[in-house]
Amino acid sequence: MIGHYVHHHGSGHLQRARTLAPHLPGPVTGLSSLPRPDGWQGPWVQLPRDDSAPSYAGADTTAGGLLHWVPRGDRGLRDRMAVVAAWIREHEPAALVVDQSVEVGVLARLHGVPVVAFTAPGRRTDPPHLLGFGAAEAVVGAWPQGWTPRLLPGDPVPADRVHAVGAVSRLPVASGTAPRPAAGRRRHAVLLAGTGGDGFTPASVALAQEQTPDWEWTVLSRTLGTWHPDPAAVIASADVVVLHPGQNALAEVAALRRPAVVVPAPRPFDEQHVTAAALSDGWPAVVAEPVPERGWAGVLDEAARLDGREWARWCDGGAPQRVAEVVASVVGRDRAA
Repeated sequence: MIGHYVHHHGSGHLQRARTLAPHLPGPVTGLSSLPRPDGWQGPWVQLPRDDSAPSYAGADTTAGGLLHWVPRGDRGLRDRMAVVAAWIREHEPAALVVDQSVEVGVLARLHGVPVVAFTAPGRRTDPPHLLGFGAAEAVVGAWPQGWTPRLLPGDPVPADRVHAVGAVSRLPVASGTAPRPAAGRRRHAVLLAGTGGDGFTPASVALAQEQTPDWEWTVLSRTLGTWHPDPAAVIASADVVVLHPGQNALAEVAALRRPAVVVPAPRPFDEQHVTAAALSDGWPAVVAEPVPERGWAGVLDEAARLDGREWARWCDGGAPQRVAEVVASVVGRDRAA
């Protein structure tokens, strides 16, 4: 039995779990505060939330800076950790994949369970991350080999313990690039904004559209535009995709080989700014920071001239198999010991 802890913030961790689970060795149990997703083949352990109290003022949520989220006196946290511990005791998992929680990873290791910890880009040299990295048997970064120093600056974990597997995309990689627009057809820009915010506002979207009369825009957002039942088809039809460089959105754009305009948004540990800085070095992406107020026509034109096939180095479709190899190696070492 392999466990896969899925963080409940956003949908990206869940998408990644659904992509990876069929490739992992043995049956996989999901553990998350998120509801069991459609199509999940194995067991699913529903965890209590640990962030539902009206106020955490005075709750010492970080244990004096040693951890990320352990609010004192929170019943949800207590019940959550008890459920994970009970599952470990009953099923004796061979390993736990943790995406992402220092606290859950440390809890598993305290129970003698080897941990494979996913990390995101960013400046993760704080004490909680160092604790989590140290407790894990292996650390996985969903970026290309050779890019760990750029995407995980400060060497928070020895390089030989970080497995750079490439971007994990739920979409199959494209074999080429979209055809150039026919004569007379406007080029197509897709704004991948999700739930909006972070600088993408109705006003900023309208401003971008006003400045680019030769472009047709599609806004994929539940708050700023519409959400398409098949966003992959919309993204694949784009001449340029505009997005915040979160790991999953970027992976999908890379899988579909579309040139991009990336606008880093404020995130803990400078995650998106570190990603954007790396993308400015030889990848088919134009970095714009903050959301431009003017010059959108030039930004889109610059991005449209880039070759989206260069994303093959970022996302080649082999990441799920590489993650499975890491997990199998950790399980094999533990059994041999």
